[in-house]
Amino acid sequence: MIVNTLSACIATEKVAESRDFYVKHFDAKVTFDCGWYVNLQFGKETSELQFMAPQDPSPPACNPAGLIYNFSVDDVDAEYRRLTKAGLIPVMPLEEHPWGDRGFSIPDPNGVCLYIYSDREPSEEFKQYCKN
Repeated sequence: MIVNTLSACIATEKVAESRDFYVKHFDAKVTFDCGWYVNLQFGKETSELQFMAPQDPSPPACNPAGLIYNFSVDDVDAEYRRLTKAGLIPVMPLEEHPWGDRGFSIPDPNGVCLYIYSDREPSEEFKQYCKN
């Protein structure tokens, strides 16, 4: 797998508070914010952090601490085929998301969710939340 970027996504009920904290104290730039999910950029484009309100149903195999690693790849479909062929079981199916990606999740041996995705054009509904 050739990874374009790797970032941490924290599942929390305090999405807005987390956003405001990092913007105020660390000069984070908000690049996406739809209320329940926010993407923050720090300095260079490759330094990002996300916060996401828990979604129902949440993947059962994910770490209860709420940590998610986001892997941006060029061809998510190829990675899905490769990883499922290797015997890994997705806890979230491969699907298009209106917020602007196509992705799936698998757990690592520690229960941390790995969200593997490729960027797509967001739907009209979600374009309003893009800040770049």
